[in-house]
Amino acid sequence: MCMPMTGRRLTSLLVCVTTAAAGASLLTGCGVLPGTTGGSREPVTVMTWAPDGTRATNMPGMPAMAQAYARWVNASGGIDGHELRILTCNEQNSSSGAAACARRAVREKAVAVVGSYSQNGRAFMAPLEAAGIPYIGGYGISEDEFTSPISYPVNGGQASLIAGHGMQLAESCRKVSLVRPDTLAGDKLPDLLNSGLRKSRHHGATDIPAVEDAAEYTQQADRARSKAGSKDGCVAAVLGERTQTFFDSFRRLPESEETRNENENESENGKAAVRISSVLGSVSQPVIDRTGGARSPFEGAFVTGWYPEASDARWAPMRKVIQEHAFADNRVDPADAGVQTTWIAYTVLKKVIESLDRDSITAGAVSHALDRGDKIDTGGLTPELRWRYEDMLGAPRFPRIVNHEVTFQVVRKGRLVAQKPGFVDVGATVLTAP
Repeated sequence: MCMPMTGRRLTSLLVCVTTAAAGASLLTGCGVLPGTTGGSREPVTVMTWAPDGTRATNMPGMPAMAQAYARWVNASGGIDGHELRILTCNEQNSSSGAAACARRAVREKAVAVVGSYSQNGRAFMAPLEAAGIPYIGGYGISEDEFTSPISYPVNGGQASLIAGHGMQLAESCRKVSLVRPDTLAGDKLPDLLNSGLRKSRHHGATDIPAVEDAAEYTQQADRARSKAGSKDGCVAAVLGERTQTFFDSFRRLPESEETRNENENESENGKAAVRISSVLGSVSQPVIDRTGGARSPFEGAFVTGWYPEASDARWAPMRKVIQEHAFADNRVDPADAGVQTTWIAYTVLKKVIESLDRDSITAGAVSHALDRGDKIDTGGLTPELRWRYEDMLGAPRFPRIVNHEVTFQVVRKGRLVAQKPGFVDVGATVLTAP
């Protein structure tokens, strides 16, 4: 009902409201422009966290990608009419930091935690579980991401990467040394690598634990090279951000006469007596570029990844969003595995919200939609994702893996390229890991 008024205020009010019924139909014309957020649908708040500025692995590109994604969707009216609001948090590579981020997500009523990185699954998962907040597309570094009923992983985590890496190395390496973090998470890596190696009747790798945040790794590098041998040996290092530091120590080792003679007789494809290798996240295109490109110590290295190589055309939509909405933010590198995982995780969130078609989005509604089992197409960056019970791998320590495919890559002329086309299914290998 219109209230009695006089003058200009009456005239301008009557443009928008003539009767109560007509007012409802005129909302779009009264302050909400087509293609912008701010309609009757409520904003959606989510959180993305990752460590930054620590002495161990840092992933600042993940929260930065989340912010760029929000700028992109909000510029076009939001997700199904909902403004996307991003909370970011520095997880600090500590259990207390992870727990603090999770409690903040609960306090600020986030409907999901999306595309985040943390090794401290036990610390952050409990607060999320208590509040019923889903964890969508975590990096896959903690086992809790593959056991919690509120976790919806988009990749096979470290388990698939390391098991797949064993399969990749078994094709070319007579002996393998594994240098990995001396941490609870790192303790699981030798069994996973060996499960892949033994698919080809390999005897298994020499396990070399190392401090995760060391300034140099000369002792571990010397032992790794010695155990790998001087003919067709491989040294695999999975130390996150410190992998570069390890290989810097490795290349500074004085060569024995035997190793020098072998390396002088490299084959045409650049295969040296001792090959180096790693997994995406520990080695990436930005790291290769920083360390010399084609002259990098990573030249010729074997690398196992979750997704297609960064130059693949399937990444074009993400690259466009980064170019237009990340501005000059150099944290957002399209070749970074954390940035890629965040893009895929937000792709899942967007499709789930669109499928709900509701004015108000809750954490429970998001979880229910994910549990319902609608297939989510990520544009070929992963297999179609679905988290029904029957879609899960059911591996003893990683039951919630739904994507158990990896890619085999190699560094050639300073670029990470596909060693073989397409995805490799490592599900059966992960199932056999102790």
